[in-house]
Amino acid sequence: MVTGIVLVNVERAMIRTVIEDLMKIEGVSEVYAVAGEYDLVVMIRVQSNAELADIIASRMTHDINGIIHTKTLVTLNSYAKIDLEKVFLG
Repeated sequence: MVTGIVLVNVERAMIRTVIEDLMKIEGVSEVYAVAGEYDLVVMIRVQSNAELADIIASRMTHDINGIIHTKTLVTLNSYAKIDLEKVFLG
């Protein structure tokens, strides 16, 4: 499983719409509204880097209005008290 963490800046008036649109994308498992430098944290869990790239480069940035800027973090390893693969891909 490939996990991407995307930090997102959004036009303030569109934040609710952006969240709804993000949650419609297969592979987006969670969206968190946060305080600080970014407005949203988007968790993406997919099978391959190609799927991750498609979601971030095409579906998020081109298909969703209101996203101003993104910063993507790709995980190298994950540590959890639960089996993430079973929860998200099982």
